Amino acid sequence: MRAAYASAFDDANPLAALTVGERPEPELPEPDWVTVEVRASSLNHHDLWSLRGVGLSAGQLPMVLGCDAAGVDPSGAEVVVYPVVSDPGDPRGYSILSERHPGTLAERVAVPRANLVPKPAGVSFVDAACLPTAWLTAYRMLTTRGRVADGEAVLVQGAGGGVATAAVVLAVALGKRVYATSRDPGKRERIAELGATALESGARLPERVDVVIETVGAATFDHSLKSAAPGARIVVSGATSGYEPKVNLRRVFAMQLEILGSSMGTPGELADLLALCQERGIQPVVDRVYGFSEVEKAFARLHSGDLFGKVVLDHTR
Repeated sequence: MRAAYASAFDDANPLAALTVGERPEPELPEPDWVTVEVRASSLNHHDLWSLRGVGLSAGQLPMVLGCDAAGVDPSGAEVVVYPVVSDPGDPRGYSILSERHPGTLAERVAVPRANLVPKPAGVSFVDAACLPTAWLTAYRMLTTRGRVADGEAVLVQGAGGGVATAAVVLAVALGKRVYATSRDPGKRERIAELGATALESGARLPERVDVVIETVGAATFDHSLKSAAPGARIVVSGATSGYEPKVNLRRVFAMQLEILGSSMGTPGELADLLALCQERGIQPVVDRVYGFSEVEKAFARLHSGDLFGKVVLDHTR
């Protein structure tokens, strides 16, 4: 079968480590695993890190890339693939597809049957393929971890990235007052079109917020603390600008703030996210859709950093 895979590691130029070619059909490591015919998949920065050698060893090469996919199971049912697999050998207790088991950037992928979430008829394969990683992370940050409630305000730092952009769309759909920051004027303009109040990074907000979605880290964390209302939840799922910010602990205890880590979500939360998208007509922000034959162009687009939203592969093209 045709697949996109890491054939080497190249930290300086990860695209040089990408190969597109034939790979063996997926193996089913356990009786409860099944093979899914992939109809659409989407790229994540996790794929670029894999090409750089982060989270993989040379002995695991070649490794099919990709975490996110939607497709058809052996019974013909339309499904979305939940990418987290139980892994006692990993310190986290789990691994993500393309870390230990071959990923989704292929014609077919093997996954545990329990990882198949029914795809609602009103959600396309392309849209569904955007959801399992970045969008699920944003959904969990807002709901399970952030416990966002009616009448509350949300700040999203670094809007334009995959998780941050998803958080803006979802928070707006949930009826919240949403503020979003970006250093890029073009991204601020596009964020405003999604329904948020777009501000320059570090700008003073019109009000203090109840939930902060933090994926940037050191560059924005002090602003997140200063923007938080008493009892607010600052939910962290990334640190692209550095993971050791200075933290004013006096503000943390005086304002009774919660700083919460978050990563991915559960199959049940993915099902809830899919239902929300169908019920409210939410469509993921898609930067560009490529046919699977254009996978190298898709990776180049992701690597460029110029994208706004998800890069998707339509496996039917």
